[in-house]
Amino acid sequence: MTDTTSGQPKPSQPVLVMRGITKRFPGVLALNDVSLECYAGEVHAIVGENGAGKSTLMKILVGAYQPDSGEIVLNGRPVHFRHPREAQSSSLSIIYQEFNLLPDRTVAQNIFMGREPVRRGLIDNRAMVERTQELLAQLKADHYIRPNMLIRQLSVAQQQIVEIAKSLSFEARVLVMDEPTAALSPSEIEILFRIVEDLKKRGIALVYISHRFNEIFQIADRVTVLKDGERVATRDINDVTASGLVHLMVGRELSQYYPPYAKSEDIGAPFVTIQNGGNARLHNINLELRRGEVVGVAGLQGSGRTELARAIFGAEPFTSGTITINGKTVRIDRPRSAIQSNIGLLTEDRKQEGLALKQSVRDNVLLAQRALRGIFSRVTRKAHEDASQLVERVDVRSAGLDQQVQYLSGGNQQKVVLAKWLATDVDLLIFDEPTRGIDVNAKSNIHEIIRQLAQAGKAVLMISSELPEVIGMGDRILVMRDGTIAGELPKGPEETEIMLLATGEQVSI
Repeated sequence: MTDTTSGQPKPSQPVLVMRGITKRFPGVLALNDVSLECYAGEVHAIVGENGAGKSTLMKILVGAYQPDSGEIVLNGRPVHFRHPREAQSSSLSIIYQEFNLLPDRTVAQNIFMGREPVRRGLIDNRAMVERTQELLAQLKADHYIRPNMLIRQLSVAQQQIVEIAKSLSFEARVLVMDEPTAALSPSEIEILFRIVEDLKKRGIALVYISHRFNEIFQIADRVTVLKDGERVATRDINDVTASGLVHLMVGRELSQYYPPYAKSEDIGAPFVTIQNGGNARLHNINLELRRGEVVGVAGLQGSGRTELARAIFGAEPFTSGTITINGKTVRIDRPRSAIQSNIGLLTEDRKQEGLALKQSVRDNVLLAQRALRGIFSRVTRKAHEDASQLVERVDVRSAGLDQQVQYLSGGNQQKVVLAKWLATDVDLLIFDEPTRGIDVNAKSNIHEIIRQLAQAGKAVLMISSELPEVIGMGDRILVMRDGTIAGELPKGPEETEIMLLATGEQVSI
């Protein structure tokens, strides 16, 4: 593969060098001769499709995997880590997308677990708390995170800060961040970015993995593109555009990120109508979901977006108001009744709520069918054949239908969830953050499938934290605020129009 750089001189020797890294798994060449450098005080972004090799490369870096060939040089000397703890002890830390914290232990206990300060043969809690306070102060977080708080009391963003503090406690010179903003609100992302800038000023090298291009262009100094286990290019961020990155990642131009909107004549009658719907978290919900239409849902974190999806699906049902389906009043008080009413939900948390991770691709695709027929029912041979066709339709990249879902990439896991609901042929599909944590090409595939579902006469409700996605996909857009629908916008609004509604301002249409 080609390697293109800007050729501009670097201010110092790299803190980290990965040279010629190759890794094979049975039947798969996961990495082939990949090299990477990272300098003190820079953010080096790594991008690529799901399955491009990003996670494998990082696991090799921290000693979770061993390379078949290649070398790692840290602070000018070759290193060989046999375990992530060895990497931490050598000033290299990684913060995974799913945190490694114990919820019922304190912040201080999590930071110093297994290496607590000792005095006279006993753990020195006072010293541990004082050191934790110093670390939190370095991150300017000591005024809202206290050493003695339990992890379960903290928000996702605060837990991430604890992970960063833990890395600093090892005196990390290189910090790897894997999709650090996937579950953060815009205001929390701003806090994280301020911390990243402070870490840069202190000379820490950061490797930043993200699928969000706007973040990469905001915070990265350089970017490396991986494709099919090989390095395609390394560029200074000022020397590449978003479309250029897409081309490097997928090997083709994506002239449009989103398929065309529905034509007005293709939008049919309402499938679901909700009047004055309410529960403990929602109130005065009035909406129609029509066949052939994609309705986007926007709003700030905590505005009621996910609660709306869960209410329609019966996971947190409406306790007031009425729901009609095809003009007939129905009661949806649990997920089974929603499924029986031809409603499906692709949950925001695919790993915890959407998949049985230790079961096969085939079994996961058939989960919703079993819910309709009874969990102990016998699935017909035709259903198994249909499962195979659905997996092919949504382009799940796996070793076969018998592969456990836990070993698939995030994008392919999301496609398995989608295939699960396609197997039931439901009439309303609710997508809650359908492309969170997946690459641009997988996003494009899912967007295309969503539009095809609408064109086939399905009703679609799509929730997303990414405003460009809501705007690009929504034939109309609902904006949530404080548990109610603050307003409705036609297709193609400006981001500012959505944000004004989301924050309580008025918009004239």
